[in-house]
Amino acid sequence: MSFVRYHLFPLAAVALLLLITFFIGLNVWGYWYDEWSGYNAEMAVSDGVCNIAIIPVQGEIMSYASEDERYMYTYAVGDDIVDNINRAEWDWNIEGVVIEIDSYGGSGSAASEVTDRLQALSIPNAAYIREAGTSAAYLIATGADTIIATPFSDVGSIGFTMSYLEQAQQNEDSGLSFVSLSSGKYKDSGNPNRELTYDERNLFERDLAVFHKALVSRIAISRNLSVEEVEALADGSSLPGELALEKRLVDQVGNRETVRTWFAGQLGIEPEDIIFCD
Repeated sequence: MSFVRYHLFPLAAVALLLLITFFIGLNVWGYWYDEWSGYNAEMAVSDGVCNIAIIPVQGEIMSYASEDERYMYTYAVGDDIVDNINRAEWDWNIEGVVIEIDSYGGSGSAASEVTDRLQALSIPNAAYIREAGTSAAYLIATGADTIIATPFSDVGSIGFTMSYLEQAQQNEDSGLSFVSLSSGKYKDSGNPNRELTYDERNLFERDLAVFHKALVSRIAISRNLSVEEVEALADGSSLPGELALEKRLVDQVGNRETVRTWFAGQLGIEPEDIIFCD
């Protein structure tokens, strides 16, 4: 027993110390390599001075956009927004995130994914609605800890649309006939080259009702409102910032300095120490 105590225990301690040293060295080497290779610089959001990440949601919200579409149009791609949120949370210099919104909406599924990621964010975050935060863009805003809107912003427009331009009459006037060849009754529903049937309209309106209910329910939970309160506002119309504040769709009306002050309160520091990563 004394042999074990005086010989094996010290050996075990030395082995443990060597193991710890090995892992520390591995981490240090990995960090050095990332710095040397430029990986950390590529992934970092902060320049070492700024501490609040600004993540824009501008234009139509999409799940995906090709390089050509990104070049020609302004899209807010859900995967890109989530990736930017991940990078901000990973960066040790970042203490908060601003989702800066200028969008009239778009894909509900893409917006829902961004909302989920925002709600899981471990650092303080705010949605700042500048010109517009409506429809799917407003859904994203509800995922943040607080919503601040400018006085001249459009907010809300809670609802879904499947509206489209029908050109059946134009085709008929041009001597064109639509030939339906599909494997199911509803397979070519919504084709603008022919009139919508009664059954097809009922089908689309059924789906709209399901989407609408899910959206209203989610906003009610995020904004701590009753379903009835949100339903009363869910007629598709938008509200100016001040009215949105009155209806509790936003928490404050202001500008970037209002956002700065909110973060200062959350982090317990002076407003001048809040530096946005523009």
